[in-house]
Amino acid sequence: TIPDYAYGTFKGITIINGQSVEIAGQNDLNFLISHRFGAVNSGVYNLFGLDQGTTRLGFEYGISDILAISLGRSSYEKTYDLGMKLKILRQQKGLRNIPVTLTVYTAGFMKTLKWEDPDRDNLFSSRMAYSTQLLIARKFNSNLSIQLSPSFVHFNLVEAETDQNNVFSAGIGGRYKLARKFSVNSEYYFLFPGKTADDYSDSFSLGFDIETGGHVFQIHFTNSQLMYTPGFIARTDGSWVDGDIFIGFNIYRIFPLGR
Repeated sequence: TIPDYAYGTFKGITIINGQSVEIAGQNDLNFLISHRFGAVNSGVYNLFGLDQGTTRLGFEYGISDILAISLGRSSYEKTYDLGMKLKILRQQKGLRNIPVTLTVYTAGFMKTLKWEDPDRDNLFSSRMAYSTQLLIARKFNSNLSIQLSPSFVHFNLVEAETDQNNVFSAGIGGRYKLARKFSVNSEYYFLFPGKTADDYSDSFSLGFDIETGGHVFQIHFTNSQLMYTPGFIARTDGSWVDGDIFIGFNIYRIFPLGR
């Protein structure tokens, strides 16, 4: 009996800001352009945020159907990221009944911004942060997919002794298909109580996925301007209530290699 796998739980390797259970196919190279404009409440002088923004360029390469590696660079603090995604379980029925897809994402992040005080004894390790996420998703039917994302972030260096080096978060995201190539997406990351939760906001985003041939185009509204994991989980300082909303987009292009 051939396993009946669930395909297309999500259309992109991210739901909005956060990773989805999906990975690049074997020998496929995903090229991702992400951009977040400035805050809408910055006013007409900044054209409601369109004059400002941050950008991330990323690549994800599928070594196999269950393993992929990624590399990205964000303009914010000139941050590079190197990551790995491993799909441990695939939702299926038939020969085996597995109700969810389970993927692990782990990555390291390096700031390359020049030191504020170059005369200090600055350590290279102070530039580093790390994250690990357990991504658990179920495609309930052809329209609805839900994902849980328990997450851990570690900063080697924080601003004050009272700040947290280790941050825990619980993420939830979903996708509802409204048409053959159009869906509405949402995700929320809850910060567990601590100094980080006191100083920063939970990340909350709404958006749309539009499929156009070999591209996936995502447009969204979020209170997180940063697009790498430690940034949007532990350093979101925008508030929906105060109008700190950032309009953004992700554009995926898939390049099949070695075929």
